[in-house]
Amino acid sequence: MTISPPLTHLGTMPVAEFLRDYWQQKPLLVRNAFPGFESPISGEELAGMALEDTVESRLVLEQGGDGPWQLRNGPFREEDFLTLPKSHWTLLVQAADQWLSEIARLKGYFRFLPDWRLDDVMVSYAADQGSVGPHFDYYDVFLLQAEGRRLWHQGPKVDPQSPRLEGTPLHVLRDFEAQNSWLLEPGDMLYLPPQFSHWGIADGACTTISIGFRAPSAATILEDLAAEVARSLPDQLRYADPGLQVAASPAEIDPAAVARLRNQLGQWLQQEDPIAQWLGAVMTEPKYPDVVALDAGEAEDWRQQLPSGTELVLNPASRCAFCRQPETLFIDGEALPAPIAFAERLCESRSLTRKDIEAWPQLADTDGLIDQLVSQGTLIYPPEDF
Repeated sequence: MTISPPLTHLGTMPVAEFLRDYWQQKPLLVRNAFPGFESPISGEELAGMALEDTVESRLVLEQGGDGPWQLRNGPFREEDFLTLPKSHWTLLVQAADQWLSEIARLKGYFRFLPDWRLDDVMVSYAADQGSVGPHFDYYDVFLLQAEGRRLWHQGPKVDPQSPRLEGTPLHVLRDFEAQNSWLLEPGDMLYLPPQFSHWGIADGACTTISIGFRAPSAATILEDLAAEVARSLPDQLRYADPGLQVAASPAEIDPAAVARLRNQLGQWLQQEDPIAQWLGAVMTEPKYPDVVALDAGEAEDWRQQLPSGTELVLNPASRCAFCRQPETLFIDGEALPAPIAFAERLCESRSLTRKDIEAWPQLADTDGLIDQLVSQGTLIYPPEDF
């Protein structure tokens, strides 16, 4: 699969200016971000994907049989779509980039941001007036209009304490007041930072592509990272209080003790290697590991196939990154020792050829790195659509 070159501008704005003034700070409407854009998928094709067991899909009906803002989870049957009303519903399919190369190719345009920050590409098809209600997300998202028109209302930055509508599993905001409203047409794109409330309503049937970015929560970072760092700390390293003063009240945990522990925690966490290992592993965890496992061992005869011109490619459901210090290749949540030049090459091209094996023959040893990645479904032969 050819990887699209990263954007240098969002409309007329250089990406460096966008990162400085907008990224994670404020919304940005980009008119004609992709001139002449044509949707890589139709509503009918998206509905076909939603019939598959391995695809995560949802239907949102503004007025369903069980009440307002009804959520239905896939996989669906063809009959489910035949009984839908003419308007006010939306079909959402997660990780469409894992199944369609034309959608996966879109990710390349956003490589002015780190690969490991990109989560997945969701595609939604909405009937006229279709919507998922006013809401907010905890992640950055680019909303690319693919087909038809959608009216986007952008509201203030909100938080979990903002009132929600009751009686629906969706996190629909009860009180929403638009600060900006834009009608997007194919090729237009709206960027929204985390926690900015928004509400998209289809103006006629339309398709929207959402490129979202992952960010672990503070709770996850503290819980998981602490465990990772703790494994590298010697047992004799403990809370210490040299220069202790006579206790005025022996039962009191005084401010000095709290400050002392805070400083010690900072020292214990100042270890680059464990933090890098944790960050690389957690940011490459596949969103759908079962999809990767479906291809386990599919390319076991790679030693016979590569010399004839066949290549191995990274599973579309897999994620990878690398770190220079320590030299580590991160794939699907695992930290793997590998030559830095090889790790950089694999993460950039997402493929392996005979020339790569000739350059790093040790990786082709029996039960070596390539065998491991093939056996778990990370390296496969190119899928037909890719």
